[in-house]
Amino acid sequence: MNLETKWLEDFVALANTRSFSASARQRHVTQPAFSRRIRSLEQAVGATLVDRSTTPVGLTPEGQLFLVTARNLVEQLNESLGHLRGLAMANEALDIVAAHSLALSFFPPWISRLQQGVGELPTRLVAMNVGEAIHVLREGNCDLMLAYHDSHATMQLDSEVFPSFSIGQVKMVPVSLPDEEGEPRFALESEEPVPYLAYTQGAFLGRSVRMLLKNDPLRLRLRTVYETAMAEGLKGMVMQGMGMAWIPDFCIREELRDGRLVRAGAEKWDIPLEIRLYRCSLVHKPGVEKLWKQMQKLPRDFLQA
Repeated sequence: MNLETKWLEDFVALANTRSFSASARQRHVTQPAFSRRIRSLEQAVGATLVDRSTTPVGLTPEGQLFLVTARNLVEQLNESLGHLRGLAMANEALDIVAAHSLALSFFPPWISRLQQGVGELPTRLVAMNVGEAIHVLREGNCDLMLAYHDSHATMQLDSEVFPSFSIGQVKMVPVSLPDEEGEPRFALESEEPVPYLAYTQGAFLGRSVRMLLKNDPLRLRLRTVYETAMAEGLKGMVMQGMGMAWIPDFCIREELRDGRLVRAGAEKWDIPLEIRLYRCSLVHKPGVEKLWKQMQKLPRDFLQA
């Protein structure tokens, strides 16, 4: 039998509230995620514990019997953890998921600046592609999501359920290694086929580039020679002289400044994007609620990188 402690805590909460929605709020997860966890518990013990045919929901005879065991285990565990950890929950770290390039190049200076306005902010950061990050946010398995926003090729998130703060502006810039004269080795306006370092089909930044090129004959001269979901991966290939690519400007500021990279096209080829911080309004974790209220009171220049 493979039981997770959080499933036992979920079951005890459900027995107390007799409501999936109320229990999900209490447990700081979305209702679909909470329901899946209860079903996982039932599968693990090999019995139906909840009678879902009634309103409010009830417990089956097996559920009533198992509740005694679940409560005892949860109480004993909480008592032991209380002795080990004390009352340090007020400083519990916030779990943040972020696009790879944002996690590497954007997050460190931004969180440092934010803490000047809100004080010390313990965080745990996990980098992943935007599609995975959205799934994690929807499942209630993170507190905040840091992601790009493109009004033309953006992800579909209900702004009521997933409110956000705009915390930065960025441009996707076409770049290339320079030739001996400092001109782009691979230029978008070239009459010759251009070796193109592209984002993979599912990558969010790739959708933005495809929207730019959708109705432009230029795309016919781009010859894809490499694909990856990560902007930092494309940057590395550009630095090796393998082709040109669109890279977020904050990832390549130093390289452009010292001439190690140059623009591969005019500013008309730039792609403006926003950077936003998202949360799920159905999850009511105290630390997230506190941060969100503090951010609403901050001047805009504290939020914008």
